[in-house]
Amino acid sequence: MKLNLENIIDIIKSTREYLFPYKKIVSKFSKINSEKDLRNFIQERSAHVTQTTLYGYLKTRMGHKFTIMVEDEIFSKSINIAKWNIYMVALADCTFFVFSFLISEKNLQKNNCKEIFLDIIENEKKNGLSDEIFVKAKTEFLKRVDTVDFKKYYLDDPFKSSGLALFNWSPIADELKNLDKKIVLNSIKLKWNLIIEEFKNLTKDLKFS
Repeated sequence: MKLNLENIIDIIKSTREYLFPYKKIVSKFSKINSEKDLRNFIQERSAHVTQTTLYGYLKTRMGHKFTIMVEDEIFSKSINIAKWNIYMVALADCTFFVFSFLISEKNLQKNNCKEIFLDIIENEKKNGLSDEIFVKAKTEFLKRVDTVDFKKYYLDDPFKSSGLALFNWSPIADELKNLDKKIVLNSIKLKWNLIIEEFKNLTKDLKFS
C-alpha cells in the first residue's frame, strides 16, 4: 500500500475531527431545561464516549499504523460497523441512565425514554446508520426497556452494556483484546463517570413537581 504525504495529512485531519467532535459541543449545555436539551445531551454524549473510546483504543493498540490502516477499505468498514454498533448500545445505556436518575432523584413522572431513543436513531439514518443496525438497535432497546427498573437502574453499573459492546466490537484480534479487556472496560467507565457528573451538575436545580 502506497500513501503520499497529502493522503496521510488528509487521514490525520479527518481522524482528528472524528476523534474530537466534543470540542464543538463541550460548552453547549449550561443547564437542561427541556426535552430537546435532554435528547441532545443523550445523543451528543453517547457519540462522544463511543468515538473517543473506540478510536482511542485503536490508536493506542495500533500506534502509527492506525493512520495508514484507516485508508484500508476493509478495515475502515470494520471501524464503521463497530462504531455504529457500540454507539447504539451507548445510546440505550445513556437513555436508561438519564431517565432512571430523573425518575428517582428528580421526581420525573413522564417516562418517554422510548420515544426519545427511537427519535434519535431514526434521525441517525441520514448520518449513515444502516437499516440492519437500526432494526437491531430498536429491537434490543424494546426488549431491554421492559426489564429496566427505573428506580434503581442508575445505581447499578448503568453503562455496563456499552463497555462490553466496545470490547466485543472493536476490530482488534481476539487474543489481543483479551489481554486488554480490563483496560478497555475501565477506559469507557471513566468516560461515562465524567458524563454522570456532568449530568448531575446540569440538573442539580431541576425538580419535577
